[in-house]
Amino acid sequence: MANRRHFLKLSLAAGLAAQPVFTFAKSDDLLVACPTAMSGTFSAIGKYSDLGIKLAVEQQGSVQGRTLKYRMIDTEAKPATAVRRVQEAIQQDGVRFFPGALLSAESLAMSKEIHKSGGLLITNAGADELTGVECNRSTFRWALPTYSIIQGSARPLIELLPQAKRWYTITPQYVFGEDLLRNAKALFQEKGIEHVGNSYHSLTEREFSGHLTNALASKADVLFLLNYGAQASDALRQAISFGLKEKMTIIVAAASGLEQFESLGTDICDGVYFGAVYWHTIDTAFNRTFVEQVRAKFGISPNYSLAAPYINMRMLIDAMDKAKSTEPREVIGALEGMVFEGLTGTEEVRREDHQVLRDFYLIKGKSKQNMRDKDDYADIIHSGRFFLAPEQTNCKMA
Repeated sequence: MANRRHFLKLSLAAGLAAQPVFTFAKSDDLLVACPTAMSGTFSAIGKYSDLGIKLAVEQQGSVQGRTLKYRMIDTEAKPATAVRRVQEAIQQDGVRFFPGALLSAESLAMSKEIHKSGGLLITNAGADELTGVECNRSTFRWALPTYSIIQGSARPLIELLPQAKRWYTITPQYVFGEDLLRNAKALFQEKGIEHVGNSYHSLTEREFSGHLTNALASKADVLFLLNYGAQASDALRQAISFGLKEKMTIIVAAASGLEQFESLGTDICDGVYFGAVYWHTIDTAFNRTFVEQVRAKFGISPNYSLAAPYINMRMLIDAMDKAKSTEPREVIGALEGMVFEGLTGTEEVRREDHQVLRDFYLIKGKSKQNMRDKDDYADIIHSGRFFLAPEQTNCKMA
């Protein structure tokens, strides 16, 4: 709780609000914009994303002789709002670079608009289509597609628990959830897992008792939560109150980050498995330095919502330096095939579909008495790279 209070104070001090944060640029400045939710169900994403972009911009200062400035665009987690506000940034302020997006439906919508305008989007959304059937030369992804998330979370757990043959899923009924479920069903079929049931829910649902009752009645060995962020936390919290942790193994496909563990607490997270795109204890030189910088600057350990926009901004800066240009076309060319040292080690932007090739993690929540420090909520128990071959993604790069 103390850590959360510290963040709230930090947010107020930084002037974070549920409206877009504007930074006005001079004509020789390079203005970039981070389009993400700063209000609504996923508001925490935007607040941490602001810190990540801010750190990268302040560390760099300028690129190719131009002073870096940034703007936070509040998408409100609504694709139509995201597109409208991106259009405004492009038309009114000439913004062409958009790092840090995190939600699938709005990233898919923004991707088309940014491509049409000749800009560049670096997203952390999970929808397979972003580097699949909806791919384009303007869009890059540092985070992982849902194929990788399912392979990196469920596959190692299936191998770890070979007797757990009956799985029940709870799925949000929007693009990210549907893609996760489709990939989960394919893995179940491959590994001989019986999918004993699924419950769908809406983007706004916060009450999961009916879904959990169905899961309990199914006599599943594993409850697989395919929802994300606050909804995953609500579902997990209610599952624990129903006593499901004593009756089945629980796994969350994609943890939203350290702040999720802070809000849930060790009693709930202990013994629960989580897929993780990022975790602050990843043992790489880049990540160790990054964690130290975040702690020194903000007094917190970085979570995924902070780390992903930060590395997006670093990728963009490195590509501009490689291209010796701040023109989108040249920067896109520099990003394609770029190999760089990132948070998870040596990472590579695959030329064929603009997917960054990097590790995904399975982590397990730990008890309070086993925590080494206040942020040590989970241990990394598996890591690996899981990607479809380029010809299997259905990406036809224009």
